[in-house]
Amino acid sequence: MTYLDEVKATLIDVLSLGDAGQRLNADSPLLGSLPELDSMAVVSLIGALEERFGIAIDDDDLSASTFETLGSLADFVAAKRAE
Repeated sequence: MTYLDEVKATLIDVLSLGDAGQRLNADSPLLGSLPELDSMAVVSLIGALEERFGIAIDDDDLSASTFETLGSLADFVAAKRAE
């Protein structure tokens, strides 16, 4: 399973997207495009990513570009795992 697949599965689970989430791909916009991804959901998603991937995400690590697309979020997780 790739980082993209695992991040997508986490996103679908945290936001309860169900079948609609299966259509997401690397270029799918997230922040501002998914109504489910509000500020509280971002906090929940960060916690779920930290737990699933064994990473620590500091507030300083995050920017709007991190959540621009599913691909950018997966790339961010991959980079955190490589640290």
